[in-house]
Amino acid sequence: QVQLVESGGGSVQAGGSLRLSCKVSGYTYRTYSLAWFRQAPGKAREGVAAIDSDGPVTYDDSVKGRFTISRDNAKQTLYLQMDNLKPEDTGMYYCAARWQYFCTFTKDDYTRWGQGTQVTVS
Repeated sequence: QVQLVESGGGSVQAGGSLRLSCKVSGYTYRTYSLAWFRQAPGKAREGVAAIDSDGPVTYDDSVKGRFTISRDNAKQTLYLQMDNLKPEDTGMYYCAARWQYFCTFTKDDYTRWGQGTQVTVS
């Protein structure tokens, strides 16, 4: 069974950094794209950063220049380095997997989700 497990969330002050990780297990094929979504209280889940199967990435404008998405295919792990965090970055962060080469920011395109990790910026 495919599972995604996030870790690395926490509480930081504005301007601080956090690094999120998402371990993918139970999927033996290499071709899948990954993404980070976040959901603030009372708001819709939105795409933050996404990465194709072999590395090309895309970011939401709100995080460009501050967040970096990467993946280690050997470890089947997705990362999100978040620098210069702002209070508006607060929310539950989810990783998601899509069994296609190209990533998207459409949450309905993703069929596997992690349980989420909370990020709070004050």
